[in-house]
Amino acid sequence: MSTVLYEENPSMLRMNPFITTLSILLIPVGIGIIILLWLYIKTKMDKLTIKTDEIVWAHGLLNKSYTEINMSSVRTVKVTQSILQRMLNAGNVAIYTAGDNPEVVIHGLPEPDKVRDYIKGQNEERG
Repeated sequence: MSTVLYEENPSMLRMNPFITTLSILLIPVGIGIIILLWLYIKTKMDKLTIKTDEIVWAHGLLNKSYTEINMSSVRTVKVTQSILQRMLNAGNVAIYTAGDNPEVVIHGLPEPDKVRDYIKGQNEERG
């Protein structure tokens, strides 16, 4: 059984800070709660799990799709952050295996450098 190193959903505030703040301000009007509920569901649709031997990305609410990547087949992990994402310690993570296109791209993950370090650390232990 492999050990779970990291398990996280994208952060609602870190993914959409302006919309989240605006919807909090709109709660007295009534539409803010609907927007917050929509953002919450949207962030709970994605989940990244890093284990010692594989990476699992689950996407979907009612219909789920899973992408499993063997840790030994990961070639590159790319982290991109806007200036706002850097201030909020969030970012987008792209995981590359063979080929020029990423196998998985996850937007708005908290602590994206930690994700890269976990994957890089596991690959160095194997390689």
